[in-house]
Amino acid sequence: MAAIDLNADLGETVDGVPTGDDEAMFAVISSANVACGGHAGDPASMREAVIRAERFGVAVGAHPSYPDRANFGRVAVVIDPGALTTAVARQLAALADAGADLRYVKPHGALYHAVTADREQADAVARAIADRSALLGRPLPVLGLPGEIERAAASVGLPFVHEAFLDRGYLPDGSLVPRTQPGALLDDPERVAERAVRLAREGVVEAVDGSLVRAAAASLCVHGDSPSAVELARAVRAALDVAGVQVRSPW
Repeated sequence: MAAIDLNADLGETVDGVPTGDDEAMFAVISSANVACGGHAGDPASMREAVIRAERFGVAVGAHPSYPDRANFGRVAVVIDPGALTTAVARQLAALADAGADLRYVKPHGALYHAVTADREQADAVARAIADRSALLGRPLPVLGLPGEIERAAASVGLPFVHEAFLDRGYLPDGSLVPRTQPGALLDDPERVAERAVRLAREGVVEAVDGSLVRAAAASLCVHGDSPSAVELARAVRAALDVAGVQVRSPW
């Protein structure tokens, strides 16, 4: 039976207010990327996410960001590599302190995109993950798109796992459509569900110009803070079940 991981960005509480319906999302996913203080999240929300993950049998991954809560981590930041390593390390430690059995790490927002192209920032993030891995006694896989971060992860002995996005538009080169441009976000449950099945079975995704992009991903992402997140996630899970694709964590 074919299998795929289904992940979502969760625990994104801002000033004590959740940005999404985490309870509903945890029920349909297999991996949760939990905000750990950089762009969102606090000790209470992290602990709540850990408890939910245990209840639903969901793997917990850290979702570190630039230390930029004002912009929800979605704006590129000029930061010294050493400071970035420290910021990411603190976030991983915060989630571990909340009781999380960390299984992987997925950078958030602007940092996620920066480390695909910026060698220094990719190395800085990889160093923080490698340091946490040493404390755990096992390597923490890095989840993301191909690029500098894949090289950086390999350089410090970390596995790299490719993911694809179900609710984001793709450009023909395989990168994501910027959120400021038309076609960046998808909110049609049927279309998103069909995309999930095609990615799981064929490893391709349709770009905004109609071309097909190779995306041999082991994990598929639905963002947890979009208005239609729960509807999309449920449609994806149902479509994968009907297609005979098992949803399970690879960690």
